[in-house]
Amino acid sequence: MALLSFLFNTAKPKTASAAKERLQIIIARERSGRSGYDFLPALHAELIAVISKYTKVDPKDITLSLDRKGDLEVLDVNVVLPEIELRS
Repeated sequence: MALLSFLFNTAKPKTASAAKERLQIIIARERSGRSGYDFLPALHAELIAVISKYTKVDPKDITLSLDRKGDLEVLDVNVVLPEIELRS
């Protein structure tokens, strides 16, 4: 049975692999010569949607920045998560 599920894998891709693929597309797009960071608002909205599925977060607590340093690009994502109340 495991062989059949391996051969006919119809499962959805994992979240991490989907995120990795999106970032690869973004990086390839930037390297293709398009100027500006016009994808950042869309990426910000997607991050808010994904994080909101798992925890309640204020959209203002998720910040993105993309910096260039020579040939290197750095995508900085900061997420401030709410504090968890511990029950005694």
